[in-house]
Amino acid sequence: NDVIGNTDRYYTNGIKLGWRSPSADLPGPLAWLDRQLAFVQGPGALRWGVAAGHSIFTPRNTALANPNPNDRPYAGLLYGAVSLTRNTGTSFSIVELQAGVVGPSAGGEWVQNEFHSRIGSPRARGWDYQLRDEFVAALLWNRIWRVPLLDAGAVQAELLPSATVSLGNLQTYAGVGGMLRIGRMLDADFGPPRIRPALSGSHYFQPTDDGLGWYLFAGVEGRAVANDITLDGNTWRDSRGVDRRPLVGDLQAGLALIWRGVRISYTQVWRSEEFYGQRGGFQQFGSLSASFRF
Repeated sequence: NDVIGNTDRYYTNGIKLGWRSPSADLPGPLAWLDRQLAFVQGPGALRWGVAAGHSIFTPRNTALANPNPNDRPYAGLLYGAVSLTRNTGTSFSIVELQAGVVGPSAGGEWVQNEFHSRIGSPRARGWDYQLRDEFVAALLWNRIWRVPLLDAGAVQAELLPSATVSLGNLQTYAGVGGMLRIGRMLDADFGPPRIRPALSGSHYFQPTDDGLGWYLFAGVEGRAVANDITLDGNTWRDSRGVDRRPLVGDLQAGLALIWRGVRISYTQVWRSEEFYGQRGGFQQFGSLSASFRF
């Protein structure tokens, strides 16, 4: 949520609820799909997962009933996802299919203004100009590699380079980045999860002992963006849209704690300008993640 950066603009809120399976056999249709993707995924312990998410995007000035047509358009995004992951211990791969809807049916106006009314914040007045209803989908591939740097017993350090490709009318981009971590029990995961597009780690984690695991982290990711419906506007219908920048970068830093069956992480993000004419330089927002093992 961008309130942590003392703003209420652009990517203003996102929430995602996900579940990951144990390392076990797949349901029939997913097992067939996994076999077709074996050349992309490679070896490793296999898991599958599902998720549902909701994101809200607004222009800089939400007090205008008729927003600036050169500012980011209002958009709500409601989606689901199915994923397959493989973990070798030294690498982590995921293939994820995301599908959903942008537009009034995504409920962005209701979620934002209902929440604002409960906390006494002004209503966003320009939702009449939001993107129109459109089915959206994207197929995403991501791989993270583990590169140990230091093992001093109580403290370890490692680098996690990553590469990502997303294809679809939701988002089409290619990204490369890396995360530096220092702490204890680093082999329990591949970094904290984030709502994409982002430098995201593993949604599941596996503690290696009953002690307290922790790590500080900092990372950077650059993305070459060919399409983003929340910026470009509707694909087949007229709507508001902006002149998207082809290159976008994220800086992030934070802390993660692992205690037995619980992982809590906080990430502060600084994102570069996503479209020409964007004001305010880097956008700031915070991401809080809570994961539980059953």
